[in-house]
Amino acid sequence: MAQSTVPAVHDRADLAGETVRRILHVAAAMRHHQDEGIAALGLTPAVARALHELDPDRPLPARDLAVQLGCDRSNVTGLADRLEQAGLVQRRTDPADRRQRTLVVTGRGRQVRDRLRQVMSDSRLLDGLSTDELAILRDLVLKVADGGCPQECGQV
Repeated sequence: MAQSTVPAVHDRADLAGETVRRILHVAAAMRHHQDEGIAALGLTPAVARALHELDPDRPLPARDLAVQLGCDRSNVTGLADRLEQAGLVQRRTDPADRRQRTLVVTGRGRQVRDRLRQVMSDSRLLDGLSTDELAILRDLVLKVADGGCPQECGQV
């Protein structure tokens, strides 16, 4: 792992600020790798997130997907259109309420969703860490994440 020059830190606030900047840098690098992997699957980040949120074993009404994504139902209509055009979901009438249509993940959608999960778990930036260092980093990240992050922000 390449060593970088770490600026001298004069107090706790400087140390915390430098740490936050480096976390943001790592997050941006991870997002870049994920976006490349998502594009290689032929998806946009928004469509990928929608597919990720769908449970292949449980059809979901579009309005419920909108709630899960925290967006307007009209946005989900466009996402569902793209997912359906790609053959990743089908719209079907809900047998319990024939006025409602649900999104059902197709066989191809399951395969792409599995590959998407691999993309979202890309850990190449951590390759330079030993197993012990990785365990320490995980524990520290968990400790920080438990410090007030709403439940939704920790889900991937």
